[in-house]
Amino acid sequence: MVALASAVTVAGAVTGTISALDHGRGSDQALRSEVTRTPTPAPLPAVPSPTSSPPSPSRTTGTPTAAPEHRVPAPAPTRTAARKSRTTTVTPLLYRLPGSQVLDWVRAHPDDPRTALIVSRIADRPAAVWFTDPAPDTVAARVRAVTAGAAAEGRVPVLVPYAIPDRDCGGASGGGAPDLAAYDAWIDAFARGLGSGEVIVILEPDSIALSGCLSDAARAARLASLARAGRTLKAANPRARVYYDAGHSGWNPPGKQAALLREAGAASFDGIFSNVSNFRTTADEIAYDRRVLDALGGPASLGAVIDTSRNGNGAAPDGQWCDPAGRRIGRAPTLDTGEARIDAYLWVKLPGESDGCTGTAGTFTPSYAYDLARGPSSSS
Repeated sequence: MVALASAVTVAGAVTGTISALDHGRGSDQALRSEVTRTPTPAPLPAVPSPTSSPPSPSRTTGTPTAAPEHRVPAPAPTRTAARKSRTTTVTPLLYRLPGSQVLDWVRAHPDDPRTALIVSRIADRPAAVWFTDPAPDTVAARVRAVTAGAAAEGRVPVLVPYAIPDRDCGGASGGGAPDLAAYDAWIDAFARGLGSGEVIVILEPDSIALSGCLSDAARAARLASLARAGRTLKAANPRARVYYDAGHSGWNPPGKQAALLREAGAASFDGIFSNVSNFRTTADEIAYDRRVLDALGGPASLGAVIDTSRNGNGAAPDGQWCDPAGRRIGRAPTLDTGEARIDAYLWVKLPGESDGCTGTAGTFTPSYAYDLARGPSSSS
């Protein structure tokens, strides 16, 4: 279980969880991340700060719940050129929050020799916004601030609700709503902020893959609540694209993960997500996600999104999940992957936000961000 513990430690503010209004994940098996920003033409509504990026959610080493990695194609005369364009081209459709920990650091350190590289390879890219505070009274306003900002720019925001009870099984990212009734109320409030534009929802990282820590009854109740959450989000905004937790390729076997997803009603929504806060190669995740989708069944329109924020060199050889050395940023966020059934490559975990080893979990660590950004990434 230690090897499986999720590591999304909520260290204070979800990375992107509304950096624009305030600010502020990883694992043995997976980690997560969040936001980036640009100067905003107009200030966003003042609302309580969300949560920073959780330190590191799902982890694992080689047991039935394990760790992470990454890959994609591009039109270039040579493999090298193609590889480069894949990791540098950013879709203009995804939203970059104008407030985040990395942008705050950049603005405060214009003369730091690491700043230019961090800006060009991390801060300038769109990333997810995490919402980890389980209080329902402010979440609607915080979500609305993000969706309204994205709508004003004609872009698609990526939102991460992360407040399920027994989050991370009480591990580094433990916390969440006090019970499922409170969680249901929180999701109701979250949904009220979705607006009417297109939005991508990464629903509760680790909530399904890591549910083995729960009793059978508690797991069934959680999965039923997640099914309800999907219905609530879709009812509030039919254009919301809701994706469910598939862990990653080093964790549960595809058939087992699909069975859990089916119980959570995932086949009735838009698909699955994998590799959040982890390092598995994109190639491995594509193959794994397709197997999960095949086993899940449902309409052919179901797809998968993959977190490529830190999988440029794949997982660490020794299985280290906490800010492992030698890792690189992965493919740039895009809604055009060129891969069947793979809807998007997203930066769910913001590169540079610590898992808790190079700095305080969930906080931006410039030295780690620089290491992730400076080396060439593989075409995995």
